[in-house]
Amino acid sequence: MSKVGHDRNARLEGEIRSVLCELLLFQAKDPRLDQVSISVVRLSADRSQAMVFFSVLGDEAREQEVSDGFKAAGAFMRRELGRTMRLRVVPELDFQRDKSFEYGDKMERLFEQLHDQGFMPEDPEDSGDER
Repeated sequence: MSKVGHDRNARLEGEIRSVLCELLLFQAKDPRLDQVSISVVRLSADRSQAMVFFSVLGDEAREQEVSDGFKAAGAFMRRELGRTMRLRVVPELDFQRDKSFEYGDKMERLFEQLHDQGFMPEDPEDSGDER
């Protein structure tokens, strides 16, 4: 994909995210979608598919509840997205839980564990040494 195509996709991803966030806040009536945020949208190269990553606090049951809510509201959200943005091709929306925060937390705990076991050097900022 050319730089221009990539820039256009990035701009569209941001606009789609903004529209979906507004829909969640002001128009989605499903209580299962309360306190859910859209973290990122990734479009396919042909712009026919959009992976919509959402964040939600809670356990697996809450994640399933939100997924069910998105399944029920998906057609509405896609229709409103097309109406609001006036896209020639409105992408199919595939909602997935964003697990990057959990992954980052897991990595942080692993680094702490390695540090505690002496496998990682001490951070000079933490030791109070000014160099």
